[in-house]
Amino acid sequence: MPASSSSRVDYTALKVNQSFIIGLLVLAFLLDASWLVAFVGLVMLVGTIWPQAGLFKRIYSDLLKPAGLLKPDPRPDTPAPHLFAQGVGAIVLGIAMLAFATGGIVAGWLLTSVVIVLAAVNLFAGFCAGCFIYFQLARRGIQLDLPIWRA
Repeated sequence: MPASSSSRVDYTALKVNQSFIIGLLVLAFLLDASWLVAFVGLVMLVGTIWPQAGLFKRIYSDLLKPAGLLKPDPRPDTPAPHLFAQGVGAIVLGIAMLAFATGGIVAGWLLTSVVIVLAAVNLFAGFCAGCFIYFQLARRGIQLDLPIWRA
């Protein structure tokens, strides 16, 4: 779905969100703290369902941006593909938590690493795999977005 002339996305907020996801999930792996994977997954899920409540984006908009530490980078875009991608990441982390809970430690960390790698590809190379999936589904007539994403 092309962005309307008034639809803009702050790419700095996206990058902060991705940085927190990557950093906390790497920390979770280093500390062998699956609870931290659950926390990140929950933050991602809440931010997908209720974008204004996304913790990592709130840290950016309420702390980092007002302090002048980061500058906004608004671009013509629509938030739906990015929120869809975040939701997919939250689902993958949810499956990772099921793996951890049932003794599938290796599977849990492999699934967590998928989220880390895809968030890093987005952060450093600018390719959003979840957005790509969103647009491919849209081309086939499948619209997967929540009404709040269009607000």
